[in-house]
Amino acid sequence: MMKRILPLLIPLQFIFFGCQTNSPVPPKPNVLFIAVDDLNDWTGAMGGNNQAITPNLDRLNSQGVLFTNAHSSMPVCVASRNSLMSGLHPTTTGWYTGVGEKQAMVNSYHEVMQGKKMLPEYFKDNGYKTFCAGKVFHSGATDYPFLLDSLWDDVAPGYEDKITGKFLERGEGYGGLFFYPFPKNGSQLKRHYGDKLGAGHSLCGGPLDEEDIPGGKMYDELIADYAVEKLNENHDEPFFLAVGFVRPHVPFTAPRKYFDLYDKAQIKIPEVPEDEMRDIPLMGKSIAYGSTNFGDHQAVLGVGEDYWRHLVYSYLACVSFVDDQIGRVLKTLESSQYARNTIIVLWSDHGQNLGEKKHWRKMCLWEESTRVPLCIVVPGNEANGQNCDEPVSLLDIYPTLASLCHLPVPEHLEGQNLQPLIESPETEWPHVVLSSWMYKNYSVRNKDYRYILYRDGTEELYNHKEDPGEHINLAGNDAYKKIKARLKRAIPENPALPAGSENWKGDKLDDRIRLWQAQDSIPVWLR
Repeated sequence: MMKRILPLLIPLQFIFFGCQTNSPVPPKPNVLFIAVDDLNDWTGAMGGNNQAITPNLDRLNSQGVLFTNAHSSMPVCVASRNSLMSGLHPTTTGWYTGVGEKQAMVNSYHEVMQGKKMLPEYFKDNGYKTFCAGKVFHSGATDYPFLLDSLWDDVAPGYEDKITGKFLERGEGYGGLFFYPFPKNGSQLKRHYGDKLGAGHSLCGGPLDEEDIPGGKMYDELIADYAVEKLNENHDEPFFLAVGFVRPHVPFTAPRKYFDLYDKAQIKIPEVPEDEMRDIPLMGKSIAYGSTNFGDHQAVLGVGEDYWRHLVYSYLACVSFVDDQIGRVLKTLESSQYARNTIIVLWSDHGQNLGEKKHWRKMCLWEESTRVPLCIVVPGNEANGQNCDEPVSLLDIYPTLASLCHLPVPEHLEGQNLQPLIESPETEWPHVVLSSWMYKNYSVRNKDYRYILYRDGTEELYNHKEDPGEHINLAGNDAYKKIKARLKRAIPENPALPAGSENWKGDKLDDRIRLWQAQDSIPVWLR
């Protein structure tokens, strides 16, 4: 039976006092900007997993406007965050995928931005004190070292210097040190397969005791400590406080007490039809294959029949852990002098697949990876407590915050100002959301459908009213030609080449498909 008693979590009695008044938000309200890494729709209010224990996120969502159909521009950390912060879509900037292309992004920054300002820089230049803790950009406070002082007045200490000795050894070379610690005995995938695994050993998890955590505190706990400290200080100027939590990003580790909230034997894994991939084009199959030499889904199943459940269990524990840290920050805000005059924005950079579509991690164009929690709390807003199911993008955050804070909305921004939906969530919304994965692979999401167009011209189409799990590809059904044509209009004709490229030569997705075709070797589990 699921354990529903939560003695270790932050009490839920707090109420956002400012949300209970009808008074307008004074000029230049403060902004509490909360980012959560790799958080999908597995929160109570979002409905993605009814076993998730997330009282603080649920409470927050009940106090603001929750956008239940929000999506990332690019379902990977680097590209998603840079899109949000710049206000520009990856198809405009050429800032597409991930860590491997980051130096090309840095080199192209001035050419791409041409005097345009990143979101925190814009607030700083308009009279705000800007504070940063944790993972706001992919690298933390910035992906562009030359930009640091322009972005932030103060930055919290990092975590990397704490990862030494046994803590470093357990990660076996994994580069993202602020995501540590790894499980007690290292990655289960690495232990099982050894060097045959290739990449991807971070897909692991498990409970940690105090001796497994440097100094006894996870990075997210230190991030929350910093936010609490800033909210307890006196500020003579409006502030923009960015708090970037790193869980539930892999490895799925957290203090043991959050695992104890769940009964592992009762954990449900996603339901995946055996023929799930039958109607998926080759490019979709290549994307689903993942990072490991065996294919991620097969690697997970190969560890043992319980490992899939173990990863879901571990992800849920990490979600509850980060929920607790968010609760600490929100409780401090509620009791502070800033409660009546602080706008809260909570978002995740992308979702996370946990076996759906036989895919793991993010980095695909299906619902689990593009859909994100997005909640905006504006003190005094009469629509607080309502949900909005119109399609919105993380690109919309920049213009929305500028508008809500009574600042001129920069002309270069490609997102939409969500203020009409915040004030009236039932407002008719004519916009769709464009997401992309790598170069020229696109998804277009409206209220009822998702259309995917891969760069080789193959397609997928899903009717979310009848098939929310995206199991039935309708792209070949002539009855949906008009719907496909309408959604296809959102796809750019001349997207920017990947940063640092002068022409397109293909990538690993194409290479994998060519190998499969040459050897007639599409894995059986993807057929």
